[in-house]
Amino acid sequence: MTDNWREDPVHHAIQARALTKRFGDTQALAGIDLTARQGTVLGVLGPNGAGKTTAVRILATLTAPDSGTATIGGYDVRRDAQRVRQTIGLTGQYASVDEDLTGTENLMLIGELLDLRRPAARSRAAELLAWFELTSAADRPAKTYSGGMRRRLDLAASLVGRPSVIFLDEPTTGLDPAKREDMWDVVRSLVTDGSTVLLTTQYLEEADALADDVTVIDHGRVIANGTPDELKHVVGGQTLTVRPADPGRLDEAARIIAAISGAPVENVRPGVVSVPVAGDDALTAAVAELATAGIALTELSLHLPSLDEVFFTLTGQRQSKEETAA
Repeated sequence: MTDNWREDPVHHAIQARALTKRFGDTQALAGIDLTARQGTVLGVLGPNGAGKTTAVRILATLTAPDSGTATIGGYDVRRDAQRVRQTIGLTGQYASVDEDLTGTENLMLIGELLDLRRPAARSRAAELLAWFELTSAADRPAKTYSGGMRRRLDLAASLVGRPSVIFLDEPTTGLDPAKREDMWDVVRSLVTDGSTVLLTTQYLEEADALADDVTVIDHGRVIANGTPDELKHVVGGQTLTVRPADPGRLDEAARIIAAISGAPVENVRPGVVSVPVAGDDALTAAVAELATAGIALTELSLHLPSLDEVFFTLTGQRQSKEETAA
């Protein structure tokens, strides 16, 4: 393997085949495959205890698989573990910064461990602190940081070495919605810069917003792969939703869209009805038929099922925001 693999547009930055791992009587992984294309986000979803974190630990060389193979940037996680570690960045489920060191000292320590000269380590620390809006706290001990600030510092630490492959294991757990949005912007920036990201998350909307491809794991096995839209088709196509401006014409609107769809109408909430449809033509037909009937609308939409519905269909479990990945 040469060092110019990143120039190959079809090269997989992450590739795992038939990974297995057992802890005593527990089969954590039962032969999973994972693939991530260079410069994309792979979202890994699954209920608590599915094996997501075990998979990440194997790919990051922290745990050896019992069987199977995995490569990161073309480097084998067992034979070329040192090269893999030079290629990756890892942010685990919990912030792992040294609480007695300042923000700058934490990042400089990582830089020096990566063989950066002290001036280069200081410069990189300043750059990352600015990027994560931590400059004003750069000289404060990490133990004085809020939870969100610690999380950002932890992610900054994983980026000191400019890794081409980044593992984010529950990166936004415990962050408020605004800080989660900020972290999403960071992930998008990383991918724009050419990095590949493997993201495990307990927030289904997070995978929907960020992931180019999604792998769903349950009981140590991969049960689905695809883009978010491909997986949404698992639960049965699109839904047409309408809300008449005049609530008194709701039943009439329901009959019209039912005739277009040929399926039963559902009252999703007061004044709103929806019906499953087979394709985009249903929207055009609904607009025409409702206009002909003189029914004005305040809402008209055609949408795929949510990723939450996909998750429930595949695993039989609603993913709770209080769950912790495994």
